[in-house]
Amino acid sequence: MPDTIDMVDKVLADLKKVGGVEACAAASRDGLLIRAILQQEYFSESFAAMSATMLGAAEAATTELGKGVPHRVIVESEHGRLIAVGAGRRALLIVLVDSETGLGLILLELDKAAAKLKELLA
Repeated sequence: MPDTIDMVDKVLADLKKVGGVEACAAASRDGLLIRAILQQEYFSESFAAMSATMLGAAEAATTELGKGVPHRVIVESEHGRLIAVGAGRRALLIVLVDSETGLGLILLELDKAAAKLKELLA
């Protein structure tokens, strides 16, 4: 039977196959890298930490304003998008997407992957 890390790697590998996804990572809520598929591996730990901070800040802001917990945070730039989504109380899932790709399928697959990650790390 595969161990948890192998299963997390499979979730990330499946997500990376979605058209437009350039990189993806799983991180703890406090920003510690669990696993990543990035072209620049040396950047993965800071990528995880910054994404966790961003999602945590968004959650604090929307909760404080009485709007509930956000489903995801999307940051758009000229060259792409970064999307972070919670995967339960312990983890988050992050993807980098090129700027030309529509988000419909990516958001659907990201939500499915986050549910799988939540189950794995529960």
